[in-house]
Amino acid sequence: MADRLQHRGPDGEGTFSEGGMALGHRRLAILDLTTAAHQPMVSADERYVLAYNGEVYNFPDLRRELEGLGRTFISRSDTEVVLQACIEWSDAAIPRFNGMFAFALWDRKERTLLLARDRYGMKPLYLTEWGESLMFASEVKAFYAHADFRAAIDTDGVREYFTFQNFFTDRTLFENVRMLPAGTTLKVSAGKPVPEPVKYWDFTFGDNGSTESEAVHTERVRAAFEAGVERQLVSDVPISAYLSGGVDSGSVTAITAQHTPNLKTFTVGFDLSSASGLELAFDEREKAEQLSALYKTEHYEMVLKAGDMERCMERLVWHLEEPRIGQSYPNFYAAQLAGKFGKVVLSGTGGDEIFAGYPWRYYRAAVNSHFDDYVDKYYSFWQRLIPDDSIEEVFRPLGGNSSIDTKEIFRDVFKGHASDLSRPEDYINHSLYFEAKTFLNGLLIVEDKLSMAHGLETRVPFLDNHLVDAAMNVPVGMKLGNLGEVIRLNENDPGQKVSAYYNKTRDGKLILRNVMKRYVPEEVSTREKQGFSAPDASWFKGESIDFVRDRLFATNARIYDYLDRSAIRRLVDDHLDGSNNRRLLIWSLLCFEQWLETFLDGDARAPGAA
Repeated sequence: MADRLQHRGPDGEGTFSEGGMALGHRRLAILDLTTAAHQPMVSADERYVLAYNGEVYNFPDLRRELEGLGRTFISRSDTEVVLQACIEWSDAAIPRFNGMFAFALWDRKERTLLLARDRYGMKPLYLTEWGESLMFASEVKAFYAHADFRAAIDTDGVREYFTFQNFFTDRTLFENVRMLPAGTTLKVSAGKPVPEPVKYWDFTFGDNGSTESEAVHTERVRAAFEAGVERQLVSDVPISAYLSGGVDSGSVTAITAQHTPNLKTFTVGFDLSSASGLELAFDEREKAEQLSALYKTEHYEMVLKAGDMERCMERLVWHLEEPRIGQSYPNFYAAQLAGKFGKVVLSGTGGDEIFAGYPWRYYRAAVNSHFDDYVDKYYSFWQRLIPDDSIEEVFRPLGGNSSIDTKEIFRDVFKGHASDLSRPEDYINHSLYFEAKTFLNGLLIVEDKLSMAHGLETRVPFLDNHLVDAAMNVPVGMKLGNLGEVIRLNENDPGQKVSAYYNKTRDGKLILRNVMKRYVPEEVSTREKQGFSAPDASWFKGESIDFVRDRLFATNARIYDYLDRSAIRRLVDDHLDGSNNRRLLIWSLLCFEQWLETFLDGDARAPGAA
């Protein structure tokens, strides 16, 4: 099983097993490169065994505290700090970890296993039960090496994915394989049923009645941001950074360059010779080069062209395992570029989600008469792939094999999340909560899988614990610029003039933009929000049209075991003839077809492996 994950840890391997319990580990050596940090790591008294993936950035502080309590260390690794902290403080140690992690801790005396994931879900952890066996791994492909595992498709997962282009539950496309939710632990006793996970942390967006000034909030965010970036620079190998032309990656790079001589930065751009409309703004190489010159980084860039998607699709899907949000192949190539120069790269992911960077989403459901009204509005927006009038036809082949209610899945994201919903600001905080739990979670899974595909660790300074805590407490009015006007228009003329504000991308994350003026030129801090996306809308009906037709219109295409052929053909043709932009659906269909070939028809071995 560990060998199936060699790409995640090419620097070392280790196993531990006894009495029906086994742990395997593949190491990507970043902190303490010596054998003292070898895993699985056994405690000095040999009672506890830890297999751990990730980085806990505040480990030096925790180590000093543990040493003050009399504990001694034989390595310089964060792994040993995690192990000793869990022994000293038990489960209470986990909320104290500031970083990204998934780990398994075996108590040999009590014969209990503790599984845990970080607050935000930056490191994945999958679970499956077969017979009397509980298996867990960072990637599903590890399960294929176990004699008990049988791969099958979860038809409810098919419906959930093709509704949201994501998973809002712990479900996957694999039957009987689930993901341990972010911010939870699972303690299993040998010989007993597996219990439900226990949540130890959750997002809490809201000003909590704060009357503090904008200046106070701005200074708190600034201090937390600088400290968060500096905390994530701890490493025994060189650190680099992604650099687009935007405020988030630009600010991370600005701080990092102050502490890292000859910092390497990376940008992926796109050949726009056949692009049109909004896609003409997708390439950010020139903007990134300007920031690179400002910060004096050693800058590298890659240009993606129509056809690059086809070339990586087999490898991409094998690494990704379950398609998630958006077209992710540019992320694959970005990680490939960064991975040629080192093992650690910093990313600007997370800034939009915690500081309200998507105002055109929130404004659609800012004014509501009650929670059900909000659910109706926001659910319809997040039903991303298939138009209402085609849904039942598209899913007809599933028949009675899938009976889930996707609107209830949407509603259940808020289950247990108490919030007063008396103001538009409350509903926007609800939207921030929803997107952090779903959209951000999907982004992080994609980021992890596609960076680890290249033996690369991506660090996300915007998800430093202290910065997230500061961001959640910033009042909505300090994050969004035109909320008052949107509220007024909604009340006077709902659904009409307010639509003019849906695309005002400069409205978002105002307080963060003010902070970032310290680090980037004002023209960058006030720049329009720009996503990382290829011009696929043009390429799918242009240079890549034959690939799309060959894969999706083939008589033996596997996707039609689960989706209606005529309905899908009609929707794809809508895009190819220019009637509608269905690039997200086409991408998802291409991924699903490749997924079926790789994981149901094959044995999930690496492409090209014997």
